[in-house]
Amino acid sequence: MADVAVRVEERLKIKIGEAKQLQPRSNLSSVARDVYCTLSLDQEEIYRTKTAEKSLNPFFGEEYQFEVPRDFRFISIYLFDRDKHLKQNKVLGKVAIKREELASYNNKDHWFAIKAVDADSEVQGKVNIELKFTSSYQKNKTVTSYSRNDRLLVQVVKCLDLTLKNGACDPYAVACVTYTNRKTVSKRTKVRKKTTCPQFDEVLTFDGCEGRDKDGLCGDGEVEICELNVSIWHDAPGMGDDVFLGEVRVQLSGIQQQNAAPRNAWYFLQPRSAKNRPSFTYSTPPGTRLSKDNSLGSLRLQVQYNEDRVFPAEIYESLRNLLLKSVQTKPITSSAVYVLGEIISSKMEIAQPLVRIFMHHGQIVPMIKALADAEISMLTDPTTIFRGNTLVSKMMDEAMRLIGLQYLHKTLRPTIELIFNERKPCEIDPTRVRDSNTVQTNLNNLKTYVLKVFKAITQSAVHCPALMCQIFYNLKECAMKHFPENKEVRYSVISGFIFLRFFAPAILGPRLFDLTNEQIDNQINRTLTLISKTIQSLGNLVSCRSSQQVCKEEYMESLYKEFYTETHVTAVRQFLEIISAISNPETRDNDTPVTLKEGLMIKRAQGRKRFGRKNFKQRYFKLTTHSLSYAKSRGKEALCQIPLSNILAVERLTEKSFKMKNMFQIVQGERTLYVQAANCVEEKEWVDLLTKMCQTNQNRLNQYHPSAFINGKWSCCESLNELASGCSKVSSIDSNTFHMTLDPERELQRIHSLIIGHIKQLEIIMYQPDTLVKGILQFKSYGLEDVKECYVVLRELRDVALKIEARHKTYMRTLARDTKYGSLAAPIGDDNYLLASRMNLDSLLLRR
Repeated sequence: MADVAVRVEERLKIKIGEAKQLQPRSNLSSVARDVYCTLSLDQEEIYRTKTAEKSLNPFFGEEYQFEVPRDFRFISIYLFDRDKHLKQNKVLGKVAIKREELASYNNKDHWFAIKAVDADSEVQGKVNIELKFTSSYQKNKTVTSYSRNDRLLVQVVKCLDLTLKNGACDPYAVACVTYTNRKTVSKRTKVRKKTTCPQFDEVLTFDGCEGRDKDGLCGDGEVEICELNVSIWHDAPGMGDDVFLGEVRVQLSGIQQQNAAPRNAWYFLQPRSAKNRPSFTYSTPPGTRLSKDNSLGSLRLQVQYNEDRVFPAEIYESLRNLLLKSVQTKPITSSAVYVLGEIISSKMEIAQPLVRIFMHHGQIVPMIKALADAEISMLTDPTTIFRGNTLVSKMMDEAMRLIGLQYLHKTLRPTIELIFNERKPCEIDPTRVRDSNTVQTNLNNLKTYVLKVFKAITQSAVHCPALMCQIFYNLKECAMKHFPENKEVRYSVISGFIFLRFFAPAILGPRLFDLTNEQIDNQINRTLTLISKTIQSLGNLVSCRSSQQVCKEEYMESLYKEFYTETHVTAVRQFLEIISAISNPETRDNDTPVTLKEGLMIKRAQGRKRFGRKNFKQRYFKLTTHSLSYAKSRGKEALCQIPLSNILAVERLTEKSFKMKNMFQIVQGERTLYVQAANCVEEKEWVDLLTKMCQTNQNRLNQYHPSAFINGKWSCCESLNELASGCSKVSSIDSNTFHMTLDPERELQRIHSLIIGHIKQLEIIMYQPDTLVKGILQFKSYGLEDVKECYVVLRELRDVALKIEARHKTYMRTLARDTKYGSLAAPIGDDNYLLASRMNLDSLLLRR
């Protein structure tokens, strides 16, 4: 098991809800605040919310989800007050959640107390410290006796992932030794410029005699070293005092502790201890770290964190076969997929991995058809089809998002961009506007946007992906078969998905669907909300309930009337007919590229002249299905356009090349483009997407240089030949035709985790036949054979999950046995280093 290749995959989804009872500003002119939040991995900002203006109870309601690209200790949400008058942003506090505690908050809202941001505690990273002890005896100066002289040699070998301060990090290390007579001696290394991962080659030596008094004596006994404190600092001559980055404290009092202390170990950097912090004598305002009143309010968050240890494909073979067999299982309620949908309470949690697995194996269309047919057959009212959060409706949501993302971008992005660029007011609720005379103008603006969206959707039918068309066709046929007398069900069963659950949510939350990366202020958010509500109502134009609908908001009535016409109804029906036609081929307009990702990044000049200046400039990058380009700013003409077919490799760049983080390289035939992303998440998304788009290029490289060619040599392999072949193998990802995130082994592991988490519910159903019949076998008629088949599937699910779980336990035991405490994989992180050291010593004694 030790040799099994296991990868750790992490994904975080977090919704920032609202804050309550924030502290007001001290000045009387404005008691409220303009508040926004930032989401950070440790101290690296990843996302920023919109600003909630003039409130001490701001509502944000923004959701973020991303693959975690690197190791981290805390997820931190910082709250800032934006002061327009002083033109500065002041941090109000933060909520920091340890990585180990994230899973305990999964899938539920939780109120977190906002804590003060203490500069001394804003630390991250690890440090590798090497210790060496020597002893000798020397003659005292004033008396004819000998005393033992203990010598401690300290080397701060390396640091990893230090904090950036104002975008810079010029670190140095200070080693401070405390002696038994309370005397301290400090020594420091040289500064390492522009790096968060410095290496120090100095050895700092501390003699026991340095702790003695002037006469070489120390009172009643020998002077001994009792503690070592290693602190890391950022050299900031222009900022006054240097900036603290973290410290490590190692207890060394006595022979036992010195023997127990690791000679070479990795440590997590810790906040500065209270005794080493600077003291403040002046009074402090309420809500600060040193004040008695430390009530800063609270923040509501919803967190979903998944950490999956993914085994090779053969480990999941039995589970995969059991799931795929569901397509042919009769009745479908006896299948593994249906059973999982009944056992697991959160339908979206199980729907997401199921869709990805069946999509990977080309079985998503028949699987959804079987589930849909079973669900529709149980209904008596056609207006309730797929109205609930059932397994098949959630699987449809996920399938549309995976299959139709580019289609969504092609259809909606132009109008979304227009809304952000024009920023026209569209508020038509008289109670929300100051001047009632503006309502008519706003209504005209809103009608214009709705009409653009309506036309974009209804004229996009030929671009709907073929796979979506096949699914829609099957849904239509199922509905028509069970409700043959209802003439509108052929339309309403499709419109409920495409309008209400595909287009409308994307309009309401364009950032979640990568339709924009801009901040959404209150005005634009309201415009998108009104458009989304109107689009949802358009989806009901073909429903038998549309004529009976009562307008919930009186102010929306005039807008609805504009679109409740025969012309619009016909357009919607034609659109639905085309996207649900089985013969509809997938049509791609190769002359119209689809934008996949765009945003600001920093690029290094490509050095077209041999001795040209190679500086760094911010540019606006845009990746389409055809090319990668960059311009001076958004909307400007492209300065450079690189056809995707010309890209030979896309790889990350080591920090030592330019002493900059989050850099990657785009290798072309004549030159390499070096780019820096805003943060680690952005870097991963750009690299993964570019790699995906270019992985089928015929001239793709097999080898690359992980560092740059600087000062006449490659800094990775030291080769002096600029044209030398690469020294590292290029990375690769599994090919698929649908979406970047298809990873069948990972999805099977997610399903395994869900089964283990619901193993008690599964066994209750197994051993209680009444529960089995009522909970799963919901057909109007079922027989003894159905009960037996369902029982067999339940038993197989349990046995397969327990077999995989046994492999996990064996692997974790092996990992725990082979992982050394104090290694890079398991840094010492306890505040009590003495206890940690003794634990290591005890374990060594036991092994002997």
